Order: sequence, then structure tokens, then C-alpha cells
Amino acid sequence: MIRYFVSVMSIAIVSAAAVMATRTDGAAHAADDSPPYTVQDGNKVDQKTLDGWKTWRALACERCHGAEQEGLVGPSLVNSLKTMSKEDFHTTVINGRAEKGMPPWGGSDLMVKNWEGLYDYLKGRSDGAIKPGHLFPIGQ
Repeated sequence: MIRYFVSVMSIAIVSAAAVMATRTDGAAHAADDSPPYTVQDGNKVDQKTLDGWKTWRALACERCHGAEQEGLVGPSLVNSLKTMSKEDFHTTVINGRAEKGMPPWGGSDLMVKNWEGLYDYLKGRSDGAIKPGHLFPIGQ
């Protein structure tokens, strides 16, 4: 149990350090409230956000949160991401919310690798910048 806790905490610390240090494009993070994603025409996004969308699809998150992230048995993520911090999102997807039926995804390599991109995708949906449906890489 202690080993599992140390592993989870290590992942969280490394992830937090990476988030604070750089963006995927190498630009330093600033406290300027710029979105964590890049989107063009509502359906063309940066690679990290695209990987987050692919994670959404691969893990079938729509089963609970709906195909357009507006909720089914799980809450609307379009609404939740308006107020949920990135840190709270990370805690929720990695540890789950058993009392609400949300499974922990910390055992999924795909989620551990792409949770930030998933956050970016859902934040873009919540902000209304990313349209529901299929996404494409910018430049395609």
C-alpha cells in the first residue's frame, strides 16, 4: 500500500513539475490565463490536445459523461471544467471518486501519459472553443 502511495505521489509531483516548467510547444507557462490548448476552426487542435481526445475515445469516457461531454450517469464535463482546477481534475481521473461511481484511472498507462491532454481537450470543450465530434491535427 505504501509503495502504491509513493508511486502515485511521485507521478503527481513529476507531472506538476512538468506542467509548471513548460508547455508542449516549449513556451514557458505564464499566469496570463491563456488556454492550455490550441484550436483552429473548432476541430483542428495541437498534438497534446489531440492525444487527450484519443484517450477520451480509447477509454470510452462517453459511456458515463456522454458523447458530447454533457453528462449521462456521470456529470457534464462541459460544466465541471468551468470551475474544476487542473490539479482537481488530475486527482479525480487518477484516484477516481468511488462514492460517485467514478473509477480510478491511475492504473491505465494511457491515462497517466495523456491526462494533461485530456484536460486540455475537455477545457476546450468547456470553453466552447472545441466542437464536439472528430478532431484533426492542426495543418490537416
